[in-house]
Formats: sequence, C-alpha cells, structure tokens
Amino acid sequence: MTPEPHSLTGDSPAGPPPGCPAHGRGPGGLARLHESEDLRKLYEELRAEHGPVAPVLLHDDVPMWVVLGHAESQQLVRTPAQYCKDSRIWSPLTEGLIKPDHPLMPHIAWQPMCAHAEGDEHQRLRGTIDAAVAATDFRSLRRHVNRSVQRVVNRFCEAGEADLVGQYAEHLPMAVMCHVLGMPDEYNDRIVEAARDMLRGTETAIASNAYIMGALERLTARSRAEPLGDFAGHLVTHPAGLTDEEVSQHLRVVLIAAYEATANLLANVLRQVLIDPRFRSQLNGGQMTVPQAVEQLLWDEPPFSTIFAYYAKQETELGGQRIRRGDGLLFAPAPANVDPRVRPDPTADMMGNRSHLAFGGGPHECPGQDIGRTIAEVGVDALLMRLPDVELSIDEKELRFTESIASRHLVELPVHFTPRPQQDVKQRPSHENGAPVRQDWHIDGGAAQPKTGPASEPAPSAPHVEPPTPVPTPPPGPVAEPTPPRNAWQRLLRWWRGY
Repeated sequence: MTPEPHSLTGDSPAGPPPGCPAHGRGPGGLARLHESEDLRKLYEELRAEHGPVAPVLLHDDVPMWVVLGHAESQQLVRTPAQYCKDSRIWSPLTEGLIKPDHPLMPHIAWQPMCAHAEGDEHQRLRGTIDAAVAATDFRSLRRHVNRSVQRVVNRFCEAGEADLVGQYAEHLPMAVMCHVLGMPDEYNDRIVEAARDMLRGTETAIASNAYIMGALERLTARSRAEPLGDFAGHLVTHPAGLTDEEVSQHLRVVLIAAYEATANLLANVLRQVLIDPRFRSQLNGGQMTVPQAVEQLLWDEPPFSTIFAYYAKQETELGGQRIRRGDGLLFAPAPANVDPRVRPDPTADMMGNRSHLAFGGGPHECPGQDIGRTIAEVGVDALLMRLPDVELSIDEKELRFTESIASRHLVELPVHFTPRPQQDVKQRPSHENGAPVRQDWHIDGGAAQPKTGPASEPAPSAPHVEPPTPVPTPPPGPVAEPTPPRNAWQRLLRWWRGY
C-alpha cells in the first residue's frame, strides 16, 4: 500500500484491509494512533500489514508515516540530505490541514533552535550544546547525583514506604539537572510539578511553561552578568554568540528533554528490579552491572516511544514505501527496538549492546545521553544501597501506565522497606545503620528464590555495632578515618562513584 498524501485525509473510498479490525480506523482504513489503547499491539499489526514503514493518522486525521524498522529508522535519522526536522515543509501544514490548536502543535511547530535547524545554523546551535556537555566533569556529576539521592531519600526513608515514581524518579533528575544547568536553588516541588504539568499538556501547561521559562531567563541573566563553569555559563560564553532568547530556549530543551527521558528510564529500571527476582539477583550476584541493566531497559522501554518528527525533503523510498516530498515520518524507537530482523526474541538479553535507538541517531542524536545514563545508573545503585530490602507493595498486575503516542509512563511504584534514619548528604549512601539487611537471592531450579536463615534475620546486638568498636587483636597504631579501600579495584570503584 503506497497512499497518496491526499488520500489519507478522506478522498480514498477504500475500507479496512481484509482481516483488520475497523476500531480506531479512519479514512482509507488507516489506524489512528491517538485512539489506540495498546500501541505495542498496534505497531505489530502495522508491521505485519505494511512492513517496516506504515501509513497512519494523527489527530484530525492528519496523515503521517510511522517507521517501525530498525534499519529504516537509522536511515531516517542519518540521512539529512533526504530527511530533516523542519516542519515548515510538511505538506499538511502548508496545505492548511493543521489547525493552530492542534494537540500536537507544541511538538510539531518549528522553533529557532538546534532541534529543528539544519546545515550551518544547526552546527552553530548544536555546537554550543555539545561543547557544554563535553565540559561536564562526570566524576563530580556522580558525586552530586549521590548527594541528590541522599537529599531525596531523606524525605521518605523514615516512613518505611514511598512511591518511587512521584517521590523519587520524578525528583532526582530535576534536582541534578538544576545543578548541572547552574540553578540549584530553583529545585523544589514546584518546578517538578511544573515540568510534569507541561509534559502532560493539561489546561495549566502554558502557565507551567511560563514558570519554568522564568527560572531559565533569570539563570540566563545571571550567567550573562557573571558566567560560571556550569552549563548556562558555557552557553553564554560560547563563540557562537547565542542571544539571551537562544540561551534560555536551549536551556529549556535540555532541562525538559533530560528530565523526561531520565525520569522514565529511572522508573522503568526500578520497576524491573522490583518485579523480576532474576533481574535483581543478577544485579546482587554480580552477573549484571547497573549500567548493563540500564542498557537493557533502553532496549525494552525507551524513554520516548515515538519522537516528532522528520520530514521528507525530496521524493524517495523507505521500507518499500513511496515517500513524497513534504511527507511527515515518526521516528519510533519502541517498535524499532523490537524489530524481528534485529531482535528475533524480544526477551533476549541485550546487555552490552548499545545499538538501540532510545537516544536517536545522526545529527539530532541526544547530546546529553551520558548525563541521563549517569543519573539513572547512580540513582538505582544508590537507592538500593540506602534501602536494600525495598519491596513492591502491590501486585505487579496492579501497576498502571499512562500512554500517549510519545511515551509510556508508569503512574506510580508503591514500595515498602525497613524505616531507616536520614543520612548526611555528603556521606556515601549506605544501609549500614543498624537496620536489617535485605535477604539474599539465589537461583534455585531456574527461578530466583529468597534465601532463608541468618541473612534475613536482624543482626545480633553484639559483637558488631556501628561505628566499629576497636578490638585488641591488631597491633597498636593510628586508626584510619574512614578505612580506605584495601586494593586497587576497591580504590578505583570508590573514585568512580565520586568518593
């Protein structure tokens, strides 16, 4: 099926193809993405019906292609001579089919920023972002993520229960990104609520966007007056000569994109740890590192399931479909990551494989992906250090998601754990505060099972208490404070974690 752009808007008399359900279908029997209650299932139906590139409809029956194939997605994002992100050439927009109040207009509307620019202008704007990211000290970043974990966890650690989405995954990335950008004092519940409200597109989204822009404009003014070594400082001092508006708008893109992607990624990894004993046992047993766990979830649950949008600059062919100049194409990491041609078994272990499309590719590949990875990796590791016996409080089947074309969000992740005292934010996250430690996990007969016995019982009151009591066995001498790592690997690990 190779539809003409106009035929997707209602001129074609064709009905639904044989065997296809009519529900959620529009003119020409094409699927309306925004009406689907199960996009994963719909994508597989479209793949079976049309192949790696399928025609679909958006709100108001606006025509669009969705790219489902892994190789085709790479071709889309890595061929700037054929496809761009400048929506001003999109046929439905130039032909007046897109109303000013179209629900997707905030995603589609062209703006003078690197995400939509091309050629020399793209290089000028993107160069400033890349330079600011390149200046990031990742050892200092890991230290700050650890300290942010301490602050966030201190807010609920004594309660013995929490929602790891609303109280953790949505807060930690904002706390870290406010620090990275250069406005740590702006981090609070209000800015987290504003970001979530903006991303949900509620009735107050415009006011929330104004609140965030106000904070970023104040940051831009401060940085212009006194540039520091933070992200904003690098933008205002870059030789590209960004205007104040360009600086604040790019800060907004970085803040919101990094926040949304990292919050989703962090929540997804924590969910997997809590619902899958085998996954958790691999982490605890050393068969899987936290970075490997993060990469696995980038394959299985990319933070953005679909990204708006690319546009054909000339007539071409993609995935066996005839693409006309001005056609719009959705880049869709979620279905592309499970393309049977590259992943015949969608449950297969993908550890060590970074060829997923979670961060895009080509000229518009996410510039801050390593910052996001760091927040997620340290965020998972440090939380499990603080709360080693954390458990899901409801059945896995009761977990709820909200789904849109762009992403799939975990609504909440309620957990319980042994109440623990607050810790100094400058202290390395630790569970060594006298509370019982989580039971160990082992693989028994192909399934993960908790070990029973002393490991799951409260530690006896003697002889070990915190801090350690000196014993007379060692020869006399000064006591180191704190005890340094005993070998090269421990010293390297301590340094890498920011301590």
